[in-house]
Amino acid sequence: MHKEELIQLHTLMVQMKKFFEENGAGEFSQYQNLGISPIHVHRSKAEHKHAIFVLGKEIATIMAHDEFSGPGRTSVRMHELANRTFNEIIK
Repeated sequence: MHKEELIQLHTLMVQMKKFFEENGAGEFSQYQNLGISPIHVHRSKAEHKHAIFVLGKEIATIMAHDEFSGPGRTSVRMHELANRTFNEIIK
């Protein structure tokens, strides 16, 4: 994906995050600790990709009934991808 497309996806996922927060579901602490949002267009493509995976993991965790449900498996996969992108960032 191009950086602009990642930022657009990041924006959509932040809208989902706001929905869950407004309905009392989740704190999204790992995402908030990153200190990046879609408006930070100066941040690297890799940082936005990492933020998307971290946010995706937290959204999927909220939606999961257990680790074997569809959202539960998605949460696990997003966690793996977040770790991989973090390693790309620190190189």
